Amino acid sequence: MTQLLNHRYRILKTIGDGGFGQTFLAEDTHLPSARRCVIKQLKPVVDPPQMYQLVKERFQREAAILEELGEGNPQIPKLYAYFESDGLFYLVQEWIDGVTLTQQMQLRAGQPQQNHEAAVKALLIGLLTVLDYIHRRGIIHRDIKPDNIMLRRSTQQPVLIDFGAVKETVQTVVNSQGQPTQSIIIGTPGYMPPEQAVGKPVFASDLYSLGLTAIYLLTGKAPQQLQVHPQTGDYVWQVDAPQISPEFADVLDRAIQSHARNRYPTAATMRSALQGLQASSSPELATTVMAADLAFVPSTHPSTLPSTVAVSSQPSTPLAPSSQSSATGQRNNGIILGSFIASGLIGAAVILGLVLRRPAVNPPPLPDAANASPSPIDAPSSPTSNPTTNSSQTPLAIPTPTIPQPDVPTPSLPQPTPASTSNATDVESPNVASSDIMSSNEFAWLTTRPVTDVDLAGKTAFELDILRNAIFAMHGRRFMDEALQAYFNSRPWYTPIYSPDEFPNELLSTLEKQNVQIILEYQERNGLK
Repeated sequence: MTQLLNHRYRILKTIGDGGFGQTFLAEDTHLPSARRCVIKQLKPVVDPPQMYQLVKERFQREAAILEELGEGNPQIPKLYAYFESDGLFYLVQEWIDGVTLTQQMQLRAGQPQQNHEAAVKALLIGLLTVLDYIHRRGIIHRDIKPDNIMLRRSTQQPVLIDFGAVKETVQTVVNSQGQPTQSIIIGTPGYMPPEQAVGKPVFASDLYSLGLTAIYLLTGKAPQQLQVHPQTGDYVWQVDAPQISPEFADVLDRAIQSHARNRYPTAATMRSALQGLQASSSPELATTVMAADLAFVPSTHPSTLPSTVAVSSQPSTPLAPSSQSSATGQRNNGIILGSFIASGLIGAAVILGLVLRRPAVNPPPLPDAANASPSPIDAPSSPTSNPTTNSSQTPLAIPTPTIPQPDVPTPSLPQPTPASTSNATDVESPNVASSDIMSSNEFAWLTTRPVTDVDLAGKTAFELDILRNAIFAMHGRRFMDEALQAYFNSRPWYTPIYSPDEFPNELLSTLEKQNVQIILEYQERNGLK
């Protein structure tokens, strides 16, 4: 095929085709080496058509984030370029020479059984390191699954591909005020936790998906194939992996709890739990298994490149064996993962001590708190508890806001007049069906554009408190003020997760921090606090 994209990239083959667009293997004709790359074509949903420019600007912002992430971490594909052509958006990313965990699992079918618990732990530690890196920058992957984790052949490092934010951006419908009015759910059924299924992903959502990915590797079964407890709804996966230690099983069970508050709060805390288990186990096993499996790692030729297609609404294809295979065959395929996972992390056990004592990456310094965080609303009653992070990285220090007590005798909510109800917020309690949850968040615009005085004019002090604190509520913060808590409890999109003292302020984007500050300054300037 001789087609050139953007007068530069020669398409070699199509390696993915889905609802979000197509994925191509290409080569860069502007470079002497004709460097290979992966080009993702994204089809934006633009309704009405004049909103195309707004969607394009959002796409550019998300591309800039991908560039920063890829430059700072070898476990994320580098972004070489992005462009727009004929109404379609394109990302040009690093081609990862390797295979996905799903493909590697299929390649291991029929190999001798191995005890591979140590190798899976090492793989998880490597993935939790990169998840900690992206979470500390306020990014949630939202589509962790075996198909989206590749093993780089040259280093055997796991690499995360197909971040969900860009896909959500191009599929979001934006109205004339620049507010998102409709968005699809990003993720894969089975690997997606309950809060993500209703459009409210949190950092712990990625840990849920990672836990089920590990269970997939241990059992050879996708989530839809696992047994479920008839009363609790919990996965009963250990019957398919009886060789796994109770301690390791406990870590995975916590990661896949239905409610986010019951999981590990951060990737760093889950990684620490696994490191504690690894310190008490023998590293020789993982080293032996991984080294012995080197010969099975294939050289990825273009004809067998892994697909990096967009998330499908259908669950991932079940692993070998097929549904017609016997239960014994399924068990064997899970157990032989020891050799497969080993290939995914050769060298990980050998240098594990160094990796655990030193970050695998050198991320760029976080923004200065003075420039990145809004001024505190009031002095917090106790110090903010930030998520556990790698000791070599400085967490973003944002004061935890203490919500002022509104001068109202009861927690009843104000009913704004039509004149005071703007595109900023409507504090009337809506009657929203569960199927409309995704389009019922009247505060979603606060995450997409700056607040203006027009948005705030005519509102009472309590309405402004609601507007300002909605930014925190959208990230799962609870409130000490009973009236505010009662109000947000009435919103169908609200999922209370973090106590005021434990809320991780780095969840807020730069724009959200700015909007908190704008509303606060407006209140102070007009005596509305």
